[in-house]
Amino acid sequence: MEKKAVKVPPAKSATAPAPAPGRLRRSAKPRLQLAPESWVDAAIDVLASAGIAGLRVEVLAKRCGVTKGSFYWHFRDRQALLDAVLERWREGRIRDIEKTTAGLPGAEIEQLHHVIEVYGANRNRKGMAIELAVRDWARHDAQAAAVVEAVDLYRLECTQRLFIAKGMSAADAKSRSLLLYACVFGLSLMHYDTFDSNLPELKRRIAERIVAN
Repeated sequence: MEKKAVKVPPAKSATAPAPAPGRLRRSAKPRLQLAPESWVDAAIDVLASAGIAGLRVEVLAKRCGVTKGSFYWHFRDRQALLDAVLERWREGRIRDIEKTTAGLPGAEIEQLHHVIEVYGANRNRKGMAIELAVRDWARHDAQAAAVVEAVDLYRLECTQRLFIAKGMSAADAKSRSLLLYACVFGLSLMHYDTFDSNLPELKRRIAERIVAN
């Protein structure tokens, strides 16, 4: 009696077939990278809300949705980021000072009123929060203190020139310039909404006293 041949199925390969190239490209997730400027932007936001103590690499990485490795691709360490934050703040303040105090000859009084209005306004709360955070940082850090001092001196010199241009002596212009910034920054720290029923008029009278000869 003739035996029937038994067909043996081919053995399955232990190696899974390679996915199609198109499928591989679709499933791979690109690693998110941030530019150095984006890290500095995020650092300034954290500085404004949490102060220098809250400005940590792991906090920034989580906030930006990336790993800490992305940070160290651009910055040697946390101090390198802090240096970049200070430089960004210094450059921004210098540009703002020049823009705010630049005026046409003969319009110095109007320009001084503009300076008081800009720095005394409560519209840019984030900007004031950053300013205060940097100043608090400067109380404990010599490098930050040097940057803040340089910015303040430039502010005072620019407004002093405006007072001199409107006819004040150098000594009077220097004291009046210091009085101007002491007033506007001091007001930013105070709560006085109920002090007077007409705050705009009160601020106008203060500005007149600061600018008057």
